Amino acid sequence: MGHQRFVIFYAACGLAAVGLHAAMDAHSNVPLIGASGAISGVLGAYLLLYPRARVLVAIPLGFIIHTTRLPAAWVLGFWFVLQLINSLLSAGAQGGGVAFGAHVGGFLAGMLLIPFFKQSRVKLFHARRRR
Repeated sequence: MGHQRFVIFYAACGLAAVGLHAAMDAHSNVPLIGASGAISGVLGAYLLLYPRARVLVAIPLGFIIHTTRLPAAWVLGFWFVLQLINSLLSAGAQGGGVAFGAHVGGFLAGMLLIPFFKQSRVKLFHARRRR
């Protein structure tokens, strides 16, 4: 994508994230600070670019931490569903906290925008070679 296009992509994802969060909680008087919506856009783009990439995850089993590698599509899909559920449960709730609607908006924006920002030689749904 290159540096300049990435900055524009990142900012566009951040603006989309703020837009969805504001639409979901239009009467909030709590300021929105942070870049998690834009980062969520990068996650959405990664899902479309490398869904089969293996991601190292830590799974707590009581006092034991088990690590394993899972496909990015599973990890990011699970994360997105959690953000969506939390955004629906927290809609209209007053007070500070996490802007889950911004995470949802950024993620969706990243998925929608990546085809326009990626280099033409980069394919969506890239099949990663096995080692």
